[in-house]
Parts: sequence; C-alpha cells; structure tokens
Amino acid sequence: MAFPLSPSFLRLTILLGMMLALPERLFADDAQAEALLKQGRVDEAAAMLKRALTTDPHDARAHQLLCRVDYAQEIAEPAVRECEQATQEDPSNSDYQMWLGRAYGLKASQAHMIVAFGLAKKVHLAFERAIQLNPANVTAMSDLGHFYVDAPAIVGGGLDKAETLAPQLMASSPARGHWLLAMIAKKKNDMATAESEFKSAVAAGKTPEAWVDLGLFYQQTSQYDKAVAALDSSVDANRTKNAALVDAASILTEMHRQADLSERLLRDYLASPAKSDDAPAFKVHQQLGKLLAQRGDTPGAQREYVAAAALAPNYAPARKAAQGM
Repeated sequence: MAFPLSPSFLRLTILLGMMLALPERLFADDAQAEALLKQGRVDEAAAMLKRALTTDPHDARAHQLLCRVDYAQEIAEPAVRECEQATQEDPSNSDYQMWLGRAYGLKASQAHMIVAFGLAKKVHLAFERAIQLNPANVTAMSDLGHFYVDAPAIVGGGLDKAETLAPQLMASSPARGHWLLAMIAKKKNDMATAESEFKSAVAAGKTPEAWVDLGLFYQQTSQYDKAVAALDSSVDANRTKNAALVDAASILTEMHRQADLSERLLRDYLASPAKSDDAPAFKVHQQLGKLLAQRGDTPGAQREYVAAAALAPNYAPARKAAQGM
C-alpha cells in the first residue's frame, strides 16, 4: 500500500531537486554566453553572465567568460578583475591562468610606463603558471614564447628563455614550435633562418594560420608579392572560414593590395559559423566599415559601424565611428 506524501515532504523534495539542477542550469547559461561571445554579441553575453553570477558569485567559468567579454572590448580593468576572480575560484585551471596573463598584458598596453613595468612581470608569471598546470597548453606556450621574444629581460623576457621553451612547444605542436623558432631568428635579425622556420611551420601544420604568419613575415620584410601568394594559400586552406581570414584581410589592406579580396574575406568571416573572440565580430564590422569608407562607399561603411556598435555598445571605437559619419 502506498502512503500519501505530506505537503512538507513534497516541498523538501522539490527544493532538493531545484538545488541539484542548479549547477546544470548554470553550466548551460555559461555555454550559451560563450556562444554569444564567439558570435561577437558581447552585450548579450555580458548580461547573461552577470545574471549567472548573481545566482552563484563563485562561478569561475562565468568570471573567466566575463573577462573575455571585457578583453574583447579592450576594457582592461574589469577584464583583470574578472580573470583574477576566476583564478581565485579555480586556481588549478590552466586556461584561466592564460587569460589572466592576457588581461594583464592588455592593461599594461594601456598603462603608464611605470605601471606597465609591474604588470609585465605579472604577464609572464601567469603564462608560466598556466603551463605548469598544463604542460601541453599550446596556446599558453605560444603566448609565453611571444612574451619572451618581445619583452626585455628586466621584466622577464629574453631570447634564451624562448629558446628553452621552444623544444617543449615543438613536442606539443611542431607548427607552433617552428613558429617560435622563426620569431627568435627574426628578433636576431637572421631573416634567412626566420623564413625557413616559417616555411617549416607551414609544412608541419598546413594551417591557414601558418600561411598567415609566413605572409606577415613577407609583408614586414617588404616582399609583397610573396606575401600575397602566402595569403592566397591561407585562404585556400581555410575550409572553416575562421579568424585567419580576418588576419589575411588586415595584411592585404595594410599593403594596399587586393581590396576586393579583403572585403570578401571579411564578409565571409562574418557569415561563417566559425566566428570566435579571436576576431570579435564587432571589430570585424568596424574593420569592414573602414575598408568601405576608403573605397568611397559611405553608406556601406555606416551600416558596418552601426552593426559594430549594436553588438558592442561599450566598445568606444565602434560607438564613435557610428556617431561620426
């Protein structure tokens, strides 16, 4: 014989069910917010993440995603604050440490030289911590390698450190390992070795990103025809139409070459499901707007600026561009 459940027991059962379902719902909110972020819809992503944090202030993933939202809009102070909170909530997460290093780098780029000096030290410490937590984190190793090559020794940089890191990066990603060796050679002004290593990165990965790196090298060394050829190869290799299209368009625009192709690449990226915060859509709309303005298409440029501002109302350059035409 079944016994009827008391109203108080029913309420307790419902409450427990709601509590057990809460983490699942929060995870779903974070996943949806990340999808919005990758689509460039940062204002919507931020609103969703802030609601999630109202429910659970200790949601490390929400803090990290909000850091990325701010980082994409180049809002340094909130980005640092959110990434610091994410690493405090989950200190063992390698990606959170990597994004903290990036946020410190953004803040350093906007700070007075004395403040930037202290922040630069935090950048490499965060990247190094990310690699300690996950020795196979290729993106963190690439970021750290870039820092070692570009930064002076007084803040933790140095080619000797980059050369030490290169074999570890090579073991996880031969393409990125060759890229780092190319960056080291370029810093030493050994352009023949740099070119060889960039070509080895292409051969190892056959990725659109590797072709873009080679194209950028040729552009920076005034070998413009070779740059265009490398960028054409990048476009051919880019089956998913990811952010490498935007990089290729940027280099072509800087060289004042193939404006029609640059416009097509930016439009292809904006129509692609492979959009990401590697190339935030609102920035790409603004970039396309500038290109159209240069080509005399003022109404088309205005449409792109308005689209950028609609996606990211807090991104000052897009807002000013939309208001300024």
